[in-house]
Amino acid sequence: MSTDWRETVRRQRAEKDDYFGRHPRSPVPDDEREEFEGLNYYPIDEDYRFTLPLHEHDEKERVTVSTSTEGEQEYVRWGEFEFEVDGEEIALQAYKSDPDEKRLWVPFRDETSGEETYGAGRYLDLEPADHRTDDGEWVLDFNEAYNPTCAYSDRYECPLPPMENWLDVPIEAGEKSYH
Repeated sequence: MSTDWRETVRRQRAEKDDYFGRHPRSPVPDDEREEFEGLNYYPIDEDYRFTLPLHEHDEKERVTVSTSTEGEQEYVRWGEFEFEVDGEEIALQAYKSDPDEKRLWVPFRDETSGEETYGAGRYLDLEPADHRTDDGEWVLDFNEAYNPTCAYSDRYECPLPPMENWLDVPIEAGEKSYH
């Protein structure tokens, strides 16, 4: 895990902007790429970075998640993170698309959704190599929150955050709305 997490977030943002502006597989539509100057982000804020235990569920329930194209995808509700934002106690579910995978997917909506951030919500991907501490806790860093590909073009199908991950607080960190 990088010791300078702020620099890691800045580097990730720069790499993503470069990819979105230049790569042929960018989700930004071709006709918008020439004028693409980068994505909009909140300033990096340590208050939205948490090191937490994952309270793994005893019974890992399969849940059906709606998608942006009115489809459905299945995930396994793996565990729960509990933390506090602006005095509010938050419980956020973490999912896996397959029980054997090591990474966690944490989709969420918050009070900025549809205002300053993408209306359908944003995602966090937690990779053990980057987001797991030596003592087994996870780094939940909302500065890394990003928009799903369907935020840039309707040619993509994206899973929507389940209602249990709709937060009643603003998460003013990570990626903002595209346009």
